Amino acid sequence: MPKKSKTVRKGPSKKGASKKAGAKKTGTKKGVSVDELLKKAYEPAKLAMAYHPFYEGKIEIVSKCVVRDFNDFAIWYTPGVAEPCKAIKKNRELSYVHTNRWNTVGVISDGTRVLGLGDIGPEAGMPVMEGKSLLFKYLGGVDAFPLCLGTKDPEEFIKTVKFLQPSLGGVNLEDIAQPKCFHILQRLREECDIPVWHDDQQGTGTIVAAGAINAAKIVGKKTSDMKAAFIGAGAANIAISRIMRLSGFKWGNMVMCDSKGTLHTGRDDVREQYKEKWFMCSHSNKECVVGTDADAMKGADIVVAASKPGPGTIKPEWIRKMADDPIVFATANPIPEIWPWEAKEAGAKIIATGRSDFPNQVNNSLGFPGIFRGTLDVKAKTISDTMCLAAVLELAKTAEDNGLREDYIVPTMDEWEVFPREATAVGMAATNEGLAREKHSRKELYEKAEAMIRRARDQTKYLMKGRYILPPPKV
Repeated sequence: MPKKSKTVRKGPSKKGASKKAGAKKTGTKKGVSVDELLKKAYEPAKLAMAYHPFYEGKIEIVSKCVVRDFNDFAIWYTPGVAEPCKAIKKNRELSYVHTNRWNTVGVISDGTRVLGLGDIGPEAGMPVMEGKSLLFKYLGGVDAFPLCLGTKDPEEFIKTVKFLQPSLGGVNLEDIAQPKCFHILQRLREECDIPVWHDDQQGTGTIVAAGAINAAKIVGKKTSDMKAAFIGAGAANIAISRIMRLSGFKWGNMVMCDSKGTLHTGRDDVREQYKEKWFMCSHSNKECVVGTDADAMKGADIVVAASKPGPGTIKPEWIRKMADDPIVFATANPIPEIWPWEAKEAGAKIIATGRSDFPNQVNNSLGFPGIFRGTLDVKAKTISDTMCLAAVLELAKTAEDNGLREDYIVPTMDEWEVFPREATAVGMAATNEGLAREKHSRKELYEKAEAMIRRARDQTKYLMKGRYILPPPKV
């Protein structure tokens, strides 16, 4: 892996400038109007409604073994297949050798908290889970399958996932409402023999922490000194705060808000039912700020919003009362809590969203494909916070190697080298922590991850070239 020089590219200093009364109201660049920006922002939704029914799904099963003639079925099916079956009966670990289990992940949801849409049900959640599976394959070379369960009962959910273990190398939990998502993840991590991860918790935390580290470098602040406000106290933000703490931020400098206001030791209403919120009440907010989202953001160096979709969830005037060179992470999908141009006009130095059509996309897609690639390649027993931190640091380092700037704090999805780098870091962390079933050198892990990812991308290009995947319809 070639090394690149570390640089931080800073734009001209604008300290305080955009907070003046005479700031421009367009908040746009290069003469682009707000109407044009809004049209571009809503374009993916328009195309999605045309493309989805055209393709009738985003993934399918494709054979990976040779079929030279019909005699080969005697090897892949009966009678030859009986020999691998008998071998696995004697040693269940051989299921990772004789089948594709080693590279198979279940993307499992109950559809109770899909994107910013809420409880829309398992059927309506399927397009998201299929999209997740597509990203797993294309970005990480991982074979992932959407499995939306027809139950809201957490115990039934846990039981079903445990029943599925013999067919899977790992589980990606997705779009499950809180507080049960915390309980489900904890139980499954304790009771399963395969790695179980909740992307809305660990995945979101990983990518946001990487972006926050680099944003701090650009504005010249120490993470340990920065005040962080969190708008939203769901699974995402609670996990983000935990992984940001591992990355150098301090609990005491964090102030988190739920729909009723800031979390502090006086919030007895969350003590019993929401133990994760109560943890934040008792560990964060050392100044005991009592109030609203606006109060939490006052004087903050960075705000991380994982709340209801906007626009208008975060007000421009709240940003104007943040510290100098404020950092705004508006991560709600499909619409961020505040439009980037509005945040810029209000004085934000660095703005990140969860969308691919704006700069600084802090989206889970930069995390889970590489993290699972590394996890599967060493057959890790779980995905620990140490493994997540390894991914955080490698994500941040990859962007830094490419040259940081205000509109580039994390790698983009088309910088494909980030995924084998991330996989290697995660695999090595699992090995060093004693969680790997197989041990490989750093070089071996990188080469395997690179080969798997390149293969997946080349397959898609070949299928498009051969028109096995047809061009999308004109809209």
